[in-house]
Amino acid sequence: MKIINKLKKKWRWPTRRDLRRFPVFSGKVLAAAVMLVILLLPVFYLWHLDRQLRSHFDGQRWEIPARVYARSLELYPGLALSAELLRRELELAGYRQDRQLASAGSYRLDGATLGLHTRAFDFGNSHDPARRLMIRFTGERIAALATSDGQPLELVRLDPAPIAGFHPLQHEDRVLVRRQEIPEALVQALLAVEDRNFYHHRGLDFRGIGRALLANLRARATVQGGSTLTQQLIKNMYLTRERTWGRKLNEAVMALMLERRYDKEEIITAYINEVFLGQDGSRAIHGFGLASQFYFRRQLSDLELPELALLAGLAKGPSYYDPQRFPDRSRQRRDVVLQSMVAAGFISPAEAEQAQAAALDQDLHVTGGSTLFPAFVGLVHRQLRENYREEDLTGQGLKIFTSLDPQVQWRVEQALNDILTRLEHQTGHQRIQAAVVVSRYDSGEIEALAGSRVAGDSGFNRAVDARRPIGSLIKPAVYLCALENGYTLTSLLEDRAIVVELEDGSQWQPRNYDQQEHGTVPLYEALAQSYNLTTVRLGLELGLDRVIETLVRLGLQRPVKPYPSLLLGAFELSPFEVSQFYQTMASGGFYSPQRVINRVTAADNQPLERFPITVEQRLEQEPAFLINTAMQLTISQGTGRPLAAYLTAGLAPAGKTGTSDDLRDSWFAGFTGDRLVVVWLGLDDNRPLGLSGSNGALLVWGEVIRALGSLPLELTTPPSIEWAWYDPQRRERVRFRTAQAIQLPFAVDTVPAAVGRRPGSGDDLDDRGWLGRKLDQLFRARQ
Repeated sequence: MKIINKLKKKWRWPTRRDLRRFPVFSGKVLAAAVMLVILLLPVFYLWHLDRQLRSHFDGQRWEIPARVYARSLELYPGLALSAELLRRELELAGYRQDRQLASAGSYRLDGATLGLHTRAFDFGNSHDPARRLMIRFTGERIAALATSDGQPLELVRLDPAPIAGFHPLQHEDRVLVRRQEIPEALVQALLAVEDRNFYHHRGLDFRGIGRALLANLRARATVQGGSTLTQQLIKNMYLTRERTWGRKLNEAVMALMLERRYDKEEIITAYINEVFLGQDGSRAIHGFGLASQFYFRRQLSDLELPELALLAGLAKGPSYYDPQRFPDRSRQRRDVVLQSMVAAGFISPAEAEQAQAAALDQDLHVTGGSTLFPAFVGLVHRQLRENYREEDLTGQGLKIFTSLDPQVQWRVEQALNDILTRLEHQTGHQRIQAAVVVSRYDSGEIEALAGSRVAGDSGFNRAVDARRPIGSLIKPAVYLCALENGYTLTSLLEDRAIVVELEDGSQWQPRNYDQQEHGTVPLYEALAQSYNLTTVRLGLELGLDRVIETLVRLGLQRPVKPYPSLLLGAFELSPFEVSQFYQTMASGGFYSPQRVINRVTAADNQPLERFPITVEQRLEQEPAFLINTAMQLTISQGTGRPLAAYLTAGLAPAGKTGTSDDLRDSWFAGFTGDRLVVVWLGLDDNRPLGLSGSNGALLVWGEVIRALGSLPLELTTPPSIEWAWYDPQRRERVRFRTAQAIQLPFAVDTVPAAVGRRPGSGDDLDDRGWLGRKLDQLFRARQ
């Protein structure tokens, strides 16, 4: 600091004597230097503007959001699908009603027949053309599928519904259109109302400026503008909206530069893709390509003159002429555009009169851009982050094809609403929350995901982020571990009180849900009735490390501490994590990472990344089959018996209830022949819910399965499995079927010795319920 102060004291302005001693500081040289700087400043200014102009216009002009699509719906004769559900899915995909089916993306519903004009779609690996179809329904099924001229079809794949977009940080959104995709009527409308001399000026229209200046002077107010389309494009792409002379100067100079470097068709195309045309929440609607979908559910190339004139009119003031909020203003502005087109010679007075007669309320279908499925889309985003950078997701225009089935999602949302409304009335709670995960366990694909009991809630995603104690949902893993280590379904276990000494010297004394002890019970009954004491004794005998190792093989990735309480599910998982380790059991021991993304393509439809199904065998066939059979018994004879009110005979699902301490969390995880569903119910503040798994989550599960019409669960018996009759009262195998006997599977070398004789008339008794009959059928078929 002292050195700096000394330098300051020694420094001084140069005197005339100094200037005479050093000619470089002479007046002439200094004046020349100043003159050079003055001359170079405009050059540098122009170079800077030109560089800014070219860097944006020559490169990637806009950040294009990644588009997320639901699964593509495949139609075929015999498909279980009602006309109403198809109509709803078409609406989701942006189709509109049109009696004439005049353009792609339209449909008409006449009773049991639906006419459809599909849209062409490039899936990356194939291109499906647009076509007209006739679909005839019988009840809840497609009876016939044919072209409009009557040619029968076996299969038609519809373009998938766009369900979300990952928008840039500035919350802009747009759908790019090429010059050949822009209707000439739109260009004419813009020229007529915004810039009639567009093809004749070089960026600035001096006649237009003079005309606007004269009009404003006469009105003593700003009633007319003289900006060209080129100037408007510059203002939108590069400059702020502040009204200063500096900004106007930059705008004029850059407009001249833009016209010098690029042709008119490039400029008009850029304007049509850039102009601001509305607001959808935090999302700004830019460009006519997106505006046509936002306001009319149609591609820009499919719009007629009235719609095109309305959109062109919005460019003057999207908020002021918002057709949803101010339909009269919007209609008046549309008519002004049409009359301007007549004055410019683009259309005839008769064409304008016909377009003006079009009713606005018949054409307008404003659609929100926010996703209807925020929980599912949030999971898509998470899985994409593992493979892509954030800027790729928001700026490169990727197409992301997912496994979401909207029909499954809607049924889940309806089931939640119906059951939770009833449970809230029953319990007095007004804010029961929920999470549901529905998957195809053979592939690991998630079909539906509810992160809240409120459909479309974009808040906390409980299906993925809410980790709650899973209670008895862990028990199948404990009993699976036993079956892998020499136990059988009929191994006798003790259900008696136990006191566990913990490492800190304290004691843990678990209890059964019913506060009772049940003595000696077979393994399958302990699981079916969800006995805590039996499970703790069995888990400690097996060893906590061995149980944890089984959980890891099933797909658990979260570290679990080896505390005895983990045997009763005293650790926290999300419904998504629960679904993952139940998936391995449901698939017969084959682990597949659960996923929501099928493939990703670039903006030009070139494949970028595939997410193939990966399968890894983690369980042997025999123990996997045995634990799944035991979970079938859990539903037919144990804690899952209330499901009988929801399920059709012969469905034979497998599953397990779960309840955490003090009835805070209600769980059910189960699977049918085609789907795995996990349900959680609880309160966000963690107060007791007052519902067990059996009288809470199980009811939602049953309603979902009933609505989906799932397939029966038919377990494939491994060759090394042998079936035998077991008498639960005598706790032993019997030679012949009796009134109380059930048939159970055993590994060949573990079948217990049979006792007893044929009991006369008892052989023909069959009061074991539908599961017993199903197992008997399987046994007879194997014989």
